[in-house]
Amino acid sequence: MSMDRPEPFDSVAPQLVDVAMGRTQADLVVRNARWVNVHSGEIIPATDIAVKAGRFAYCGPDAAHTIGEGTRVVDAAGRYVMPGLCDAHMHVESGMVTVTEFCRAVIPHGTTSMFIDPHEIANVLGLPGVKLMHDEAVVQPVNVWVQMPSCVPSAPGLEEGGAVLGPADVAEAMDWPAIIGLGEVMNFPGVAANDATMVGEIAATRRAGKTVGGHYASPDLGRAFHGYVAGGPEDDHEGTRMEDAAARVRQGMKAMLRLGSAWYDVAAQVRAITEMGLDSRHFILCTDDCHSGTLVRDGHMDRVVRHAISRGLKPMTAIQMATINTAEHFKLEREIGSVTPGRRADFLIVSDLSELSIDEVYGRGVRLAAAGTLEADMPAYAYPASAKATVKLGRPLTAEDFCVSAPAGAGGTAKVRVIGVVENQAPTKALTATIPVVDGVAMPDAASDVCRIALVERHRASGGVVNGFVSGFGYRGGCAMASTVAHDSHHMIVVGTSEEDMALAANRLGEVGGGVTFFADGEERALIEMPIAGLMSDERAEIVAAKADRLIAAMREAGCTLNNAYMQHSLLALVVIPSLRISDKGIVDVETFELVDLFV
Repeated sequence: MSMDRPEPFDSVAPQLVDVAMGRTQADLVVRNARWVNVHSGEIIPATDIAVKAGRFAYCGPDAAHTIGEGTRVVDAAGRYVMPGLCDAHMHVESGMVTVTEFCRAVIPHGTTSMFIDPHEIANVLGLPGVKLMHDEAVVQPVNVWVQMPSCVPSAPGLEEGGAVLGPADVAEAMDWPAIIGLGEVMNFPGVAANDATMVGEIAATRRAGKTVGGHYASPDLGRAFHGYVAGGPEDDHEGTRMEDAAARVRQGMKAMLRLGSAWYDVAAQVRAITEMGLDSRHFILCTDDCHSGTLVRDGHMDRVVRHAISRGLKPMTAIQMATINTAEHFKLEREIGSVTPGRRADFLIVSDLSELSIDEVYGRGVRLAAAGTLEADMPAYAYPASAKATVKLGRPLTAEDFCVSAPAGAGGTAKVRVIGVVENQAPTKALTATIPVVDGVAMPDAASDVCRIALVERHRASGGVVNGFVSGFGYRGGCAMASTVAHDSHHMIVVGTSEEDMALAANRLGEVGGGVTFFADGEERALIEMPIAGLMSDERAEIVAAKADRLIAAMREAGCTLNNAYMQHSLLALVVIPSLRISDKGIVDVETFELVDLFV
């Protein structure tokens, strides 16, 4: 069996039967395990598990009849054997690394199946970018399925990215082998309004018999929500309240509860199970966005499961929400999600279920990691030159590009709209502030928490810069951070207190082809190069994590105390999540989906 392409069930089923009957020896037998059965909700002691051709062939009290001279026998010694973990919704690009490097980072943490939505690279490189990540996904030793990005751009008319995708692109991608469905449908007003692009993309996905991912980022559970659900999205990860989770499952959707690097949405929503008593079968755990530092230090889906258990879920329930529930949602329960005959032999040997202490990780019957260390040989995946050199500024930027001219006759002060960052959540606040005007330029007071934000166009070399204001970062002194990771159109976001540092940071990213940099007092304090589409590094996850640590340290030295402030920075142009954002077209009110004036 090829390690990177699992044999289809129908080609190996006779071998599985022969092993179960004792006519053929197994490739691998795990003996004396406590079987975590996610179908029945039981933990069954003294179980043996036999594997053949990368799939489970026998799960029962004694597999002695399946053992031959060539069988590898592993003694679980009473430890738990459970299914490998599934991440139901995530963006590899948020890890700052390639698909291969992301897999290298998460396999030791027990993740054996991922459902990735590469809409970040899609917004830069279009359908060819999606195909690049798809082709990298299919050669991994674990399962990486791809959701075809649905909203490129995410909000037509309010932003212009590097590419445009539509129903014809979706229909084409549905025939690719690793495409599992449609990525999160973020244009929820478009669905409710029967926008032709949204209707066409959802229809193409349904005709292919695949799953439509949702993204309803509004607290309004009235008519707009019902119109969205009626349009076809089947899950949603944007809920932040108990009532959000309840509303989704009552409408036949799957509530995806996320714990990412900066999104802490499990605790509130899991109360729909622990307090309201709703059926946990329709709840799923996911990460959405995790940067490399979180992956290397804290873990991936194992971290989410532990967190869910700490919030009152039974270990079995939390595990089901990260295994079989996910598999069933994507119509893959015959392939993954449980330790049962016929399924791919993706499993974990765990010494403590509540703490999820993972001793060994197996993918398709091959041991991939042990004691937190990767054992699989996973060579780097080469991206072509066409995926690089994507940061096109058109001209050197100057400090004057980041000055905000006040309206004529403004006097000594001006009232401005301010994007308010909310710690550990994706939504922002729509704030206002009165700031000084000096020589016709609006200049936030150094003692206030208001600083400058700019969006620099980087796809068409237009030289365009849109300026605004943001609060919540707490920066002191002269500094600036620039990033070409700027969901979802992925222009460049620059946040700072000094126009000079903002220009230095922006130009630096133009030099290196994208990434994140932090300047203070005219000097570069941190840099993460991301030459692949300006979104991903071609270095190892540990190296990227170390650079991310330096970035976080530089931000803290400049006064920023936000948890995972880089992730908050990267979402400031996300014009599909309320309340106030910035785009290449101006300041966007996401409550009304309209462009608004910076000055009130």
